[in-house]
Amino acid sequence: AGQDASRDGASSGDAATLPAAANVHLAAGGAHTCAILTGGVLKCWGYNGYGQLGLGDTKTRGAVAGTMGANLPAVSLGAGRSAVSVAVGDMFTCAILDNAQVKCWGYNFGQLGLGDTQNRGDAPGEMGDALPAVDLGAGRTAKSITAGGTHACAVLDDGSLKCWGYNAFGQLGLGDSRTRGDGPGEMGNALPVVDVGPGRRVLAVEAGWRRTCARLDDGTAKCWGANDGGTLGLGDSTSRGMFAGQMGAALPTLDFGPGARVVGLGVGHYTSTALIDFSHACALLEGGALKCWGGNYAGELGIGDLERRGDAPGEMGSALPPVGMGAGRTVLQISSGEAFNCARLDNGQVKCWGANASGQLGLGDTTNRGGSAATAVATLPPVDLGTGRTVTDLAVGGRHACARLDNDAIRCWGENGDGELGLGNTTNRGDAAGQLGDALPVVSLQ
Repeated sequence: AGQDASRDGASSGDAATLPAAANVHLAAGGAHTCAILTGGVLKCWGYNGYGQLGLGDTKTRGAVAGTMGANLPAVSLGAGRSAVSVAVGDMFTCAILDNAQVKCWGYNFGQLGLGDTQNRGDAPGEMGDALPAVDLGAGRTAKSITAGGTHACAVLDDGSLKCWGYNAFGQLGLGDSRTRGDGPGEMGNALPVVDVGPGRRVLAVEAGWRRTCARLDDGTAKCWGANDGGTLGLGDSTSRGMFAGQMGAALPTLDFGPGARVVGLGVGHYTSTALIDFSHACALLEGGALKCWGGNYAGELGIGDLERRGDAPGEMGSALPPVGMGAGRTVLQISSGEAFNCARLDNGQVKCWGANASGQLGLGDTTNRGGSAATAVATLPPVDLGTGRTVTDLAVGGRHACARLDNDAIRCWGENGDGELGLGNTTNRGDAAGQLGDALPVVSLQ
């Protein structure tokens, strides 16, 4: 969902130099949202049909009054355990704990990494110490994590990458299409690391619906998995990662032009039951430029047309224009959802573009933006998040978005059919005038 907060900015590329702030404290997925509060307390709200809120039931939270604030229980991660990072997938959630272990819960096609397909968190007695940590291999711990449609990946302490879960499109990057984590003996030392190329280490990873992108220690990025619409950015529509010989040195790095270095990634979802998956992705480059490629039916590439990019030769590199943010503005963070994106800018403001049927662009209407010269991103107003407020963190879900503000309050907007905005009702916000700014309540979590 694009929660690589890239607050390392123009880092040296040494993963060990990443500040603690690179941990994700706010994350959004298909129709639920999670936040880590002071002391590592994790709370999640929104749709809970598979136990993805980690509360031992399937009751949605945030859709009716009286289910937020002190009435919203914290996720039980085990005795004495707290959360340092959280990743929200389509219908499941993963967290890195204070001991650098990973636990996942919710819907389970194997992405919970527990060697079965039993959902966790949807019945009493499944969370806390009863929920095993994901076996990442002997002595291995996690530095960062991502949750996609039905797969998850973790960057490990040694800079290697492991992915598990559904793999029909090669999204695990293992040279086959066999799901991992849904049967015994597939995790731990038996789960191979993803081959991202000779000598390369992974700094960050972003999982989308049926694909995965990784940011490497030399400033490059690689993507694999489903490639409908050119989402892998390789100038064709051939999926990668499903067959032997497609990964490692054989998988090209993404081309953003001479000297471009990637410091952040956002990978969109396209949660369609159709076999075709025209998702998009975005890369934040050193210096604050942003380039997006792949599907573009709603203007999500932000370059003034509705043409896909990356599915034919000659469309990437210098030929791919950056998303114009307005005079002098640069991007600090990108987060991508279902055919829309939000970017946190250097002035603490947020701009969103692409699909807007639920008001997820935060502009008081349901008109898509970014797909024509008349709706250019550069001319869009920022999302109004309250008088004098600036944004310190950003998370985009399927059709909603949330921002952590400079006063540590959280405000969410867009689709709210399952309470994912955390407002105690199911009214969308941002699709009509007068709903945002000081009129938008903050999410009550205490």
